[in-house]
Amino acid sequence: SSWHPSLGISPRSAKPETAVSAMVIKTELCHFTEYRIYPGRGQRFIAKDGKVSFFITSKVDSLFHQRIKAVKLRWTQAWRRMNKKGKVDENTKRRTRKAAKFQKAIVGMSLDDIKKKKAMKPELRQQAKEVAAKEAKARTTKAKSAPKAKAGAAAPKQQAKGKEKLPKAGGAAAPSKHTKGKK
Repeated sequence: SSWHPSLGISPRSAKPETAVSAMVIKTELCHFTEYRIYPGRGQRFIAKDGKVSFFITSKVDSLFHQRIKAVKLRWTQAWRRMNKKGKVDENTKRRTRKAAKFQKAIVGMSLDDIKKKKAMKPELRQQAKEVAAKEAKARTTKAKSAPKAKAGAAAPKQQAKGKEKLPKAGGAAAPSKHTKGKK
């Protein structure tokens, strides 16, 4: 029988190897596409200023030297990053923090009063609201009836004053001296 390293069986013993270690391959990233370049692949370009660029294919090398931006090519990682495609890191996603609820007193009501009202049962709150509405209605009816009795004598004077008022500026005004057109 023939032996092959991928079978995981050594030629001397027919038993499979128990400790299988993964082989580490040193890869580099393409300067243009950001794809992984495995050993034996790619082209290295060293610019005059000493900057080293490693390209995965001659096509990528050509595009780099034509000064075509990687962001404008849909198949590059730069374009995908720019347009938020593919996987998104957990770190970049920002979680919105919920604002902690916090109460403060309102004008005319202390914080204790607000807390008491919240603690009240809905039925009791409804009854209290109805009672308050009746009281307010009673107050407004009393307030309206009292000034009417006093203002009864003063009312004719106010009506007379109202008739003497001049018409408002928006109404029919007297013709002005400076008019354009025929007379």
